[in-house]
Amino acid sequence: MGETLTEIAQELKNSPKKVQLIYAFNGVGKTRLSRAFKELVSPKHEEEEAQDGDTGVKVLYYNAFTDWVLEDEGQDSNIITNFQHYTNDKLTPRFSKNYKEVSFSIKGGNEEQIDNIKISRGEESCFVWCVFYSLLKEVVEVLNDSEPENRSTNKFDDLEYIFIDDPVSSLDENHLIELAVNIAEVIKSSDYNLNKLKFIITTHNPLFYNVIYNALKAEVGYMLSKYEDGTFKLEEKKGDSNKSFSYHLFLKQTIEEALDSGTVQKYHFTLLRNLYEKTANFLGYPQWSDLLPDDRRTYYNRIIQFTSHSTLSNEAVAEPTEAEKQTVGFLLKHLIDNKYWKEDLQ
Repeated sequence: MGETLTEIAQELKNSPKKVQLIYAFNGVGKTRLSRAFKELVSPKHEEEEAQDGDTGVKVLYYNAFTDWVLEDEGQDSNIITNFQHYTNDKLTPRFSKNYKEVSFSIKGGNEEQIDNIKISRGEESCFVWCVFYSLLKEVVEVLNDSEPENRSTNKFDDLEYIFIDDPVSSLDENHLIELAVNIAEVIKSSDYNLNKLKFIITTHNPLFYNVIYNALKAEVGYMLSKYEDGTFKLEEKKGDSNKSFSYHLFLKQTIEEALDSGTVQKYHFTLLRNLYEKTANFLGYPQWSDLLPDDRRTYYNRIIQFTSHSTLSNEAVAEPTEAEKQTVGFLLKHLIDNKYWKEDLQ
């Protein structure tokens, strides 16, 4: 039997670590964990009591728009610059005088400007992140000042935790890598010996996890999973096991996206074989083919071998047959549904 999210949140709160990096599949409970953590560290009634003063905020978490950071700290230009970098340099956020509202304009041909346009959900998510990222950098810079009376603001004096739940998932891989590196750099610049500020990061993206794990030169990471009875498990992953399960998940995600979109190509057999090889090696099986279905192991082995390593001239066409596409889906499902994927990877 596992734990409740509140119990796991208590573990995160009690940890002495500066950074806790957590991977979890979509739908497992990352966002609910962030809410449980926030309620544990800073209950709603305490936040309401703190509204009359400048201090009292103990945890900041990604996904809230904070207008005061714009009005008091002058971060609007930084937000615009970051937003345009990740989206379109012709797309510009425009803030109202009191920073309570934001609209968007875009430049067309002949310097024509179109105001009050509707942006996509991905662009909206990116904008919210850019607000938070500007706040994050400001927080670290302010709290790195050892003399509280010299700080530009005292709004962060009681801050203990920063919880980042799944930064912009709509970014392409290049920008996602850049984002992970940037977050890691901000975290590394935070003087923990001085401010005791702790960071908790959750993500469902294996590429983001892997990049930020390496950028931080972390020694341990965590994987959040959910049991059938509705309880949860937070499992510590040390050293190479972080890279291994992360790479497993990246391969799995790539193949699943191709299956969902109907864009399976011959190279996906190579990725499938790679996934079987990595899984077999990680779990200690002598041959990757040992993980194939028992009743047709030789048949599926030949299909994967032939399709992923064929050198015949008539195999130059990349488009696989429908039967081959179905084989990719079947063998991926077989790997995931069986004990091979669910087995403890310690």
